[in-house]
Amino acid sequence: MSHEHESNVGRIWKVFGLLSIITIVEVILGIVKPEVLQFNTFLSMGLLNWIFIILTVYKAYWIMWAFMHLEGEAASLRWAVVGTLVFLVIYLVFILLVEADYIFEIFKNSTIKWNF
Repeated sequence: MSHEHESNVGRIWKVFGLLSIITIVEVILGIVKPEVLQFNTFLSMGLLNWIFIILTVYKAYWIMWAFMHLEGEAASLRWAVVGTLVFLVIYLVFILLVEADYIFEIFKNSTIKWNF
């Protein structure tokens, strides 16, 4: 029995192009740092940081979807992988916000000065 193997070269290049465009946008935003995004906050974190988190999660999703071949798996496995990612990202962002706010308050109200 021989199985025909379907070439995914075109699909790989499309995913590569999408991930490259998102990475270029992230790099440009990191270099330019627009004041509108940098100094406006949402949930105690700058909008620029939120954009980086969202774009990074989007890239991680596409890497899992395309290169870990999740599109061909059962829906329950896809949800197990993507659900875990979503839970961990929400958890890590929560820790980031709580700890960053705590450290900011410590340095703001103490005699210890910022040295970083």
